[in-house]
Amino acid sequence: MLARENRLTKADDFRSTMKLGRKISSEHLVIYLKRDEAQPQARFGFVVAKTVGGAVRRNLVKRRLREAARTLLTELTGEVSVVVRALPGAAESDWITLREELRTAVRAAVQKGVKA
Repeated sequence: MLARENRLTKADDFRSTMKLGRKISSEHLVIYLKRDEAQPQARFGFVVAKTVGGAVRRNLVKRRLREAARTLLTELTGEVSVVVRALPGAAESDWITLREELRTAVRAAVQKGVKA
């Protein structure tokens, strides 16, 4: 479970991150990453639509993504907001695949430079 200070909770935070952040796509995920200097710690938000599957499948994907994000916290410096949008194939992929896709996409966004 992500700590409260590491979660995006407001709709405005999701919207601004998705609109202004750097977008990186992978096979099962779309990552939006934005520098947010008002926040001292990295924050994550997750979007898992009904196209991913039923409630049980969506919750499984969210739990896996939250755990993958928790492991990434040690690698990320603060001041970034990340929104992770799961694509329909995410429900069929395993834990290791999702974790590696998330890690690779976040690293790629950081290396390309995060928008202010």
